[in-house]
Amino acid sequence: MNISIIGTGYVGLVTGACLAELGNTVTCTDNNHEKISELKRCVIPIYEPGLEELVKINVKKKRLFFTTSVKEAVNNSEVIFIAVGTPSLDNGEADLTGVENVARNIALNLTGYRLIVEKSTVPVETGKWVKHTISTYIKHNIKFDIASNPEFLREGQAINDFMHPDRIVIGVESKRARDILASLYKPLNAPLVITDIKSAELIKHASNSYLATKISFINAISQICEKVGADVVEVAKGMGLDKRIGSSFLNTGIGYGGSCFPKDVDAFINIAEKLGCNFDLLKAVKEINQQQKIFFLNKIKGLLWIIKDKAIGILGLSFKPNTDDIRNAPSIDIIRALQSEGAKIKIYDPCAMEKAKELLNRVRFCKDPYEVCRGSDCLLIITEWDEFKELDFFKIKKLLKRPFIIDGRNIYDPERMRKLGFTYAGIGRGGVLKR
Repeated sequence: MNISIIGTGYVGLVTGACLAELGNTVTCTDNNHEKISELKRCVIPIYEPGLEELVKINVKKKRLFFTTSVKEAVNNSEVIFIAVGTPSLDNGEADLTGVENVARNIALNLTGYRLIVEKSTVPVETGKWVKHTISTYIKHNIKFDIASNPEFLREGQAINDFMHPDRIVIGVESKRARDILASLYKPLNAPLVITDIKSAELIKHASNSYLATKISFINAISQICEKVGADVVEVAKGMGLDKRIGSSFLNTGIGYGGSCFPKDVDAFINIAEKLGCNFDLLKAVKEINQQQKIFFLNKIKGLLWIIKDKAIGILGLSFKPNTDDIRNAPSIDIIRALQSEGAKIKIYDPCAMEKAKELLNRVRFCKDPYEVCRGSDCLLIITEWDEFKELDFFKIKKLLKRPFIIDGRNIYDPERMRKLGFTYAGIGRGGVLKR
């Protein structure tokens, strides 16, 4: 098929590259001229494993194209995906300005039937407004369809998630739209959930909010574990083996971050309030997520006592491993809180440091984990990158001013750390283990 993707962020770029890989001709468009210029040279603006290679292959095979012209994208396609950003407003509501602008531009450039698909995460009933906008601005009596096809891509694993999805959700109003999308996704051989547009829109917000709830639930349990001396890792293991619960998203830590969970939880709370529904459960999920960062900061104070003038080494900036995304990353709030008390911060992250330099001041960005450790009063683990699991702890112990490690992701075994001579604290593992 001939496909166009409007918006070349994480979702749009991955979707475009993967659809091209399936044999479609894909035109990706964005109003950021510099970004499009770079993409034409196969320079990828984000870190996502495998994406650069996929883009290069499909550009070379002339299946993937980039343009700043919405008119060109609309004219060259039969299916148009809207994948622009929907950031949060101050009240938590999703800002749909970009979606409305795209819908209007599509309408002004329609010359024949097109299927217009919401790919961005949007509040329920957005499809109704997209349809209204296109109907308002369309120049001629041209038929079109609206559909919802929410994405479920995890940063760091986005290509695998697209190519091997658990399910594909399609919200449609016509048989024609259903058949087009079913045909487009047939090569993936994945379960299709075909429903109405409003249900499809809700599936996305409901899914992300439920996963955020699981994370906040186990984080709340971790605080109870600390109080009684239990091990949250063992508790989560025992819970996760129950097939009704499952082990996914039961890893405790310093809270969720990124571009999806915080934004989607806020948006869903706002949606419920507008509909007159009480969703205190999600408000508690959000509050627990904030508390978990304070919980972590209190661990640091409990170990160091005075923060002022202490050198604190930090491993990890991105909100999760295998991405350079620091949007709503817990690391940023933690670093700023430590700086407000006079700490001297040293940082290393495999991919996210360049982006962090735009947000953080008065920090020292280091070339590797060992430079972070040299002369530091303690070491904090913020992101569970695999390379942090294979460090030389004999070397680290010599480099640290004091052998203190606070592990915000529970990637180390407490007993092993104790035997190596470290004063170690995980999350929900009975507190600080004395040497």
